[in-house]
Amino acid sequence: MTTRRFETIVLLLAGLFFLLPGIWAFVAPHAFYDQLATFPPYNRHLLHDIGAFQIGIGAALLLALWSSDARFVVFAGAGAGAIVHTISHIVDRDLGGKDTDVFVFGALAVLLVVAAGLRWNGMQRGGSETRT
Repeated sequence: MTTRRFETIVLLLAGLFFLLPGIWAFVAPHAFYDQLATFPPYNRHLLHDIGAFQIGIGAALLLALWSSDARFVVFAGAGAGAIVHTISHIVDRDLGGKDTDVFVFGALAVLLVVAAGLRWNGMQRGGSETRT
């Protein structure tokens, strides 16, 4: 087995390992808790946040199967996690947090997605942006 093939398999397996439970924790936090959690008490927002960050890690790993540009993969993967984290704070606004959380986390998500888009655009043009 070549090193490249091994890397591809690890990226795929690790990406799914993070992404699928992350989606499960975010979409069905109580079911996730009932099956896997060992920490009491149940906290929906904590599980939403865990899901959000696992989705970001899984997305980055899977994006690396498609692109070898580290900055694009990091921006897009972190952006995916930041978007879901912002959604977590929107749907869980009744569970506490600060009034500014949605704005701050949303702004970070926008910055990451814009950076990913700019990086993608630079990659498509083959410009110097992809070498820095």
